[in-house]
Amino acid sequence: MRTALGVVGTLLAWYALAFVPPAAVAIAVGEPPWPFLVTGSAVALTGLALRRLTGPRPPLGVREGFLVVVAVWLLAPAFGAVPFLLGDVPQLDRPADAWFEAMSGFTATGATVVTDLDALGTDMLFWRQLSHWLGGAGIIVLALAVLPRLRIGGRELLRSELPGPVEIETLGETVRGTARRLWKVYLAVTAAGVLALAALGWAGLDRRMGLFEAFSYATSAVSLGGFAPHDDSARGLAPVTQWVLCGLMAVAGVNLLQLYRLAALRQVRAAARDEELRTYAVLLVVASGVVAAELWAAGDAGGAGALRHGAFQAVSVMTTTGFATVDWAVWGTVATLTLLALMFVGACAGSASGSVKVVRHLVLLRFTRRELEQAVHPDAVLPVRVSGRVIGARVLRSVLLFALLYLLVLAVGTFCLTLDAGTATGAGAGGDGVFTALGAAAACLGNVGPAFGELGPSGSYAPLGAVSKVVLGALMLLGRIEIVPLAVLLRRGYWRA
Repeated sequence: MRTALGVVGTLLAWYALAFVPPAAVAIAVGEPPWPFLVTGSAVALTGLALRRLTGPRPPLGVREGFLVVVAVWLLAPAFGAVPFLLGDVPQLDRPADAWFEAMSGFTATGATVVTDLDALGTDMLFWRQLSHWLGGAGIIVLALAVLPRLRIGGRELLRSELPGPVEIETLGETVRGTARRLWKVYLAVTAAGVLALAALGWAGLDRRMGLFEAFSYATSAVSLGGFAPHDDSARGLAPVTQWVLCGLMAVAGVNLLQLYRLAALRQVRAAARDEELRTYAVLLVVASGVVAAELWAAGDAGGAGALRHGAFQAVSVMTTTGFATVDWAVWGTVATLTLLALMFVGACAGSASGSVKVVRHLVLLRFTRRELEQAVHPDAVLPVRVSGRVIGARVLRSVLLFALLYLLVLAVGTFCLTLDAGTATGAGAGGDGVFTALGAAAACLGNVGPAFGELGPSGSYAPLGAVSKVVLGALMLLGRIEIVPLAVLLRRGYWRA
């Protein structure tokens, strides 16, 4: 416990620096910077106090790593909501709303309770986007990249933080070196995205794309978050800009380790042999074609428009970004169910994506096929393989456990939302209300953001009651940390040992 609190204190001390850029932006645009300076000071003092109170500590282990991950992802949104409350933002002046927005930002979900983004100051919009970007990279990965003192035990933190069953040992001798490489990839993709989008504005191809808009859309796309600086998400952008965003989301959905191998080590053959990457690419193409065909057949769009909107929405939902070029809440049943199914797919493990992840689906399919084969040939030895590697029993158990917990949490979340009859969604009355609750739970647990009905891309989560917002915020958190760390902490045996 003492070790975990000490590491949390160190991470909070570094997290305090995140409040400096929005304070600088506030000064630049003539807004008061004190909400960010006060919050940053409180975060720094809390972190330094935890470090001093814990004193000398033993090395960080796996058990403490679970506690650190959960504590940081609880504290970061809690402190991140304070500037909204101190800044006198009318749409975020209630604690539940401010916490929901901050949780959505740091978990890179993209669900919002703000109904008029133009009414927010540039400093608050910048803070929303920055929370997305930091959350997408992972606060703990960021800290590992700059804190030499976390070299001991840091591997447990990195393994707990990177979503999905990924391998981290092959990128460096130390976890600090691995984290730095991941951070460089994240920075490079972000910089490339900002420059590409800004160039469209400079060239006159999209006059709406200024430097701030380029920063906002790029950080959201790279973090697979979905926050936008305007109420219409990506609907008002030029077609060429939407295509660039679509490609940026698709790249950001690739495992960061694979991106490093491709860009820095030029290991093209190794990446081509990666079964998850190949499956991810195939699913994006197939899903884009299916949604485009549905749009064309239903008459919602035609020709190039159907292809663009279909590809954009399929990539956006499957990578759990949540950007929208059209309001998919008004689509027909088949298209709606297709997007709902994509919410359960996710991108590659080791990316900022939420949901189940492609590699877990591969493992589950191979496991199911193996069990069916052994039902016919009980004496056959049939190992489960992905990318030529044998998946051990421990990994199989973890994947099965995650899948069961994911479905259980989704069911409980949907049930709680349905019971909260005080919301404006009608959840709790009839089949439409249950489907809306299911869509909202799936969108928040999968870190997608927009759902269906009034909670779709053209709406917001503002009409929901405080209970529903807390439930959905908890689902965002569980989706970001992938359920297991919190489930471990809730066991009495964890605290007794």
